[in-house]
Amino acid sequence: METFERLESNVRSYCRAFPTVFTFARNAILEDAAGRCYIDFFAGASTLNYGHNNPHLKADLLSYISADGITHSLDMATRAKQHFLESLEHNVFQPRNLSYRVQFTGPTGTNAVEAALKLARRVTGRHTVIAFTNGFHGMSLGSVAATGNRYYRNATGVALSNVTFMPYDGYLGPEVDTLDYFERVLSDEGSGMDLPAAVLVETIQGEGGINVASAVWLKRLAALCNQYEILLIVDDIQMGCGRTGTFFSFEEAGIVPDIITLSKSLSGFGLPLAVVLIRPDLDQWRPGEHSGTFRGNNLAFVTGASALDHYWSDAQFAGEIQRKGQHMRSRLLAIVAEWHDLAVTVRGCGMIQAIDCQTGSRAQAVCRAAFERGLVIETSGAQDHVVKCMPPLTIPDDELDRGFAILSECVQLVAQSGA
Repeated sequence: METFERLESNVRSYCRAFPTVFTFARNAILEDAAGRCYIDFFAGASTLNYGHNNPHLKADLLSYISADGITHSLDMATRAKQHFLESLEHNVFQPRNLSYRVQFTGPTGTNAVEAALKLARRVTGRHTVIAFTNGFHGMSLGSVAATGNRYYRNATGVALSNVTFMPYDGYLGPEVDTLDYFERVLSDEGSGMDLPAAVLVETIQGEGGINVASAVWLKRLAALCNQYEILLIVDDIQMGCGRTGTFFSFEEAGIVPDIITLSKSLSGFGLPLAVVLIRPDLDQWRPGEHSGTFRGNNLAFVTGASALDHYWSDAQFAGEIQRKGQHMRSRLLAIVAEWHDLAVTVRGCGMIQAIDCQTGSRAQAVCRAAFERGLVIETSGAQDHVVKCMPPLTIPDDELDRGFAILSECVQLVAQSGA
């Protein structure tokens, strides 16, 4: 690791938690320079939902490259982009009776969020955006202004404005419907809150600690937005593309957002790609108003279309995700039962499941012990108190169980230490 310590910025993060040089990866297995193998319960922060070097996507990508297909195109029309758009329409929009315009932004999730916020303000003529406690939406200034974590907010060095935070579902305990407060300030002329342009929400807060909003809460939020003519933006960057068991994380709630942001596993291969899905009447951009040199990542279009065609042409893949998700939850419930601490709980949905260890020291001790035993897994939450299980959706059952066997051993070890 000497090269990285000598030359790379102090801002590096994950390599501190996983201090080895990785050289090889296939599906849910990573291998380092020493030849040691690890089971991946991290999946590139949900960028690798279809696993490392997915063979179907790789074959299509190599074929495209070998034929000298267009690599970079800004926003010019290419055959690769056409195929991606048609695959998205055929495999995702039409089966769900959805109609969206697709905006290709710069290839990161935070750029998609920036574009969505900019468009919402432009369309409504309002400035305020509602975000939620423990939400995470990116590191650029507009996105981090809507991010709850003080650590990230303090790093900006400037005042962050035009965002009002509301308590997320469950933030004040299970007995409190936090939307009662939101509805009150919307309806009260003396509340001091300007009518917002948009509400920006994650249906499951990934970096915030795997906080799951109920379908009832999401339905009510959507209804309030409709009543007060506030645009509803769902940030599905980490939880979209199948992570929760359906392509979009909000499908179970039966809501239809005005705007959706997608990135991470949209390309399916770890290649940068981000989009904003816009209700057609809201697509009021003038040409070039939101731009970016790398919004035409044709290699990502190729693998993204391949993922949509291969995995989302019918309901089989979604069924497998739901089956594995139920298995993950049952394994975690058995593991936390060994902790003998009633405060330690399991939370999640589909193939994003987690243990709330209550303290950061506990969760970090579990993750360190796991890495030493060949399992890559990370923490989340404001205090890093949640152990987040997020393997590739394509992980074989035997490797999934091997990973949980390691995790169980680590939880027992930490529990026995008295942590």
